[in-house]
Amino acid sequence: MTDMHPVSGPRTQAQRDAVTVEIMFAVVTGALLAALLFFVCASPALFGDLGRAAEKTWLTGAAITATVGFAARVLQVLWWLPHKRHR
Repeated sequence: MTDMHPVSGPRTQAQRDAVTVEIMFAVVTGALLAALLFFVCASPALFGDLGRAAEKTWLTGAAITATVGFAARVLQVLWWLPHKRHR
């Protein structure tokens, strides 16, 4: 299998390394954002004196918020930012 770029032909090792770094940057910053969002959204359940049902609701909402934040950050880095750079 050849690694062909649709416009410029074969990619160099430096180009492949740059893509790898960009992907890792997206995943790491997405994970950090997700952890922060989860902690902030779940803090009432973690540190408050809520009922069992309320804690579950807060934790579920925090997990959903963290997942959306992770996906948004990865998409932002891998899709939107490179397109802005080439304009």
